[in-house]
Formats: sequence, C-alpha cells, structure tokens
Amino acid sequence: MQVSPVISDVAHSIQLAVAPVFLLTGVGTLLNVLTHRLARIIDRARALQGGANVDPMAPEEIREELVVLSRRAKLVHRAISLSTVCALFICLVVVSLFARVALGQDLAMLIVVLFSGALFAFIGALVSLLLEVRAATASLHFVPAAPSGQRP
Repeated sequence: MQVSPVISDVAHSIQLAVAPVFLLTGVGTLLNVLTHRLARIIDRARALQGGANVDPMAPEEIREELVVLSRRAKLVHRAISLSTVCALFICLVVVSLFARVALGQDLAMLIVVLFSGALFAFIGALVSLLLEVRAATASLHFVPAAPSGQRP
C-alpha cells in the first residue's frame, strides 16, 4: 500500500517541526527562570520601599540597592521580551512548515528568516540574563563574620 504524497509530506513536516519544538521547550524553561527572577527582584524592591522588617540599612544604602534592583528588573524584562519574541518566531516557523505543505509554496526563505530571528532573539535574551546575573553578583557586599562572642 502506497502512502499518499500529501500524507508523507505532512509526516515529513512533522519531523522537521520537532527541532523547533525542542527549542520552544527550552525557551519556555528560560521564561520560567526569568519570571521567577523578576518576582524576586520585585519582592525585594517592595520590601525596601515599604521598610517593613528589612535589614537595618541607611537610607542611602536602600536607595543604592533600589537603583541596582531597577537596573536588574529592566534587564530581566528585556530578556523576557526577547524570549517571547523568540517563542513567537519559533511558532511561526512551525506554522510555516505546515503551510508549505498545505499551500504547496516554497517558504524556505521565510522559514530561514523566522528561525534566524528566533535565534538572534534567544541570544539577546541570554545576554540580558548574563548581564542581570552579573549586576546581581556585583551588588553583593559580604561582611566578614565577627569573631565568636563579639558583635560586628
């Protein structure tokens, strides 16, 4: 029994769509990480602004930390935006793969442009995440522990 060319083309398109779908899973995982990082930044900023049960800090230290938190939030927001654009482009790649079969059109150039755009957006998201982690690490100020029995 010979398989219809249309069915075999659809089956081939499904096979081609597997790689972008795996990338989409990775982007979804990155979005999960980013939204959790943003939530932690927002929680810390609200705690500092509210002054409720925060570490006793001088107002200038609080202001400096809020400036760092604001910069970090902007970087995470940029990473979330770029990850979302990446996910949308990947979805359009998958749709284009099926549209190619359904319409009988050569959409190779569109697929290349969309997939390249997705990868560039993903790279941008990862760079933004790296910059945010760097900003978070740079803002850490560890105080050496006081010898036992003494107060700092």
